[in-house]
Amino acid sequence: MKIDTEIEERMCGRDSPMFLRVHDNEFQREVLEKLGQLEAKVDMLIGNGQPGRMQNVESRVSVLERNDIRRSVYERLVNAAITVVISAAIALHDHLGVK
Repeated sequence: MKIDTEIEERMCGRDSPMFLRVHDNEFQREVLEKLGQLEAKVDMLIGNGQPGRMQNVESRVSVLERNDIRRSVYERLVNAAITVVISAAIALHDHLGVK
């Protein structure tokens, strides 16, 4: 109660109150509209009970990783075969008649 009386004493000498309460409905509407847009974008990315873009991207990345591993194995086998052929050609160049 002491605080209330101090505020009243301060306001007695003034014609206007210390604080003006301004209702800015337009600002509130803009904030709510932007919040709704943000929520819609998050739902689109994450997926609102349905596969969203992020889930689609994750599945594509996992497929690409599997293909990359498979391709690297094939590339290693091909490189090994080429290396063996070149090494054999170098080692046997005298026997093959190549100078």
